[in-house]
Amino acid sequence: MPKSLIILAHSGYQDAEYAGTRKGLEEAGNEIVIGAKDVGQCTGSFGGKEEATIALKDVKVTDYRHIAFIGGPGAVLLASDPDALKVANDAYRAEVPLGAICIAPTILAKARVLSGKRATVWNEDGGQQEILETYGAEYTGEAVTIDGKIVTGNGPAAAEEFGKMLAAIV
Repeated sequence: MPKSLIILAHSGYQDAEYAGTRKGLEEAGNEIVIGAKDVGQCTGSFGGKEEATIALKDVKVTDYRHIAFIGGPGAVLLASDPDALKVANDAYRAEVPLGAICIAPTILAKARVLSGKRATVWNEDGGQQEILETYGAEYTGEAVTIDGKIVTGNGPAAAEEFGKMLAAIV
């Protein structure tokens, strides 16, 4: 069974985005591996608990069919984390389907993989659109945007569709 990597913040990942993304990937026949900055327990904004079994520094992107970054308040820290940026950049260069939802598309922007790409992001405060555009992305405002092998979603309501759309890219 092919593996898909879902990357969570250790504290403050968005529970519904994780659940919807996981469901979409699993329904397409993927085994889920949880990654985070370090191995160990991750806690969702709404009390969910998941165990990260691989640290970002140890991720070999070609071991996975898909890689998805989950949003939530904790994901903001990943946008300046060198290991998270390296995973995004390595996945892009290896043409591994790459996704990010909610605020997590800012991670892809800062990894410089959205330049010249269409993308969406959670943007209720207006700041995330600016980050995407600063790094060369075209902000769409859509619930889910696909551009090549990159899928972005704008928040919890889009999570299942985001997971299904990411799973459909091989």
